[in-house]
Amino acid sequence: MRGNGIYSPAFVSGLFDRMSRTYGVINYISSFGFSEIWRRQCVRRIDWSEYARDHLTLDLMSGMGECWHLIRDRSATRIIGVDFSGEMVKKSLRQAERNSLAGVTVLQEDILDNSLGSERADVIVSSFGLKTFDDVQLQALAAEVARLLRPGGTFSFVEISVPKNFLLRPLYMFYLQKVIPVIGKYFANDAYSYKYLGIYTANFENAERFVGYLSDARLNAAFQSYFFGCATGVIGTKPLS
Repeated sequence: MRGNGIYSPAFVSGLFDRMSRTYGVINYISSFGFSEIWRRQCVRRIDWSEYARDHLTLDLMSGMGECWHLIRDRSATRIIGVDFSGEMVKKSLRQAERNSLAGVTVLQEDILDNSLGSERADVIVSSFGLKTFDDVQLQALAAEVARLLRPGGTFSFVEISVPKNFLLRPLYMFYLQKVIPVIGKYFANDAYSYKYLGIYTANFENAERFVGYLSDARLNAAFQSYFFGCATGVIGTKPLS
C-alpha cells in the first residue's frame, strides 16, 4: 500500500509529471554524469548471458526508459516498463520509438498496485526509484519483487544515497538539498519540485533496509555501494525452491 503526504501516489506522480520535461538533463548535469555510470553498473550486475529473446525483464519505476538501451546492448530480452507518471511514460514511449527499441511495453501503473502476473519476470531492474518509498512501501515492494520473479530470476536496483563518510556526507547533502534546487530553478524554473530529490534521499539514506526487506521476502539479496556510498543498491536472486 502507498503512503500519505510526500509518499502518496498522487504527490509522487505529480512531482515527476512536472519534472519530466527537464529531469533527464538535470539529473545528468547535477550528478556530473554519474547517474548514467551508476545505471550501467546496475545493469551490468545481471548475468545477461542467461537471457535470450524469450525472456522478460521488468524495469520498475522506469522513468524515461533510461535503462532500456543498456539492457538491449546485452540481451534481446523483452522489456516491460512500469511507472505511474503519465508524462514519464509518454517520454519513455517516444524514446523507445526514437531508438527503434522493439519489444518494449510500458504500463502506467503503480508498482504496488499492478496488473502483472506472478512469477512472470526473469529479470527485474530499477534505477533511482527507491527513494520515493517509505519503509512500509519498501517492504511491500520487496514482496512484489518476490511475487513477480520466476524461481532463479535475478534483480538489480540502484539509488542515490547518503554517503557515510563524515567528510563527504555534509558536502554531498548540501549539494543535493541546496544546489540541485538552484539548478532546477535555472534550467526548469522549478526549484520547488527539485528540492524533493534531496528530501527523499535524506529520508531514504541507503539501500541497507531494502536488502533486509528482500531477505525477509525469502530472496537472496546483497548490498552494493557505488562511489563511496553516493549511490547504493542491491542485487540478488529468487531461490529455485
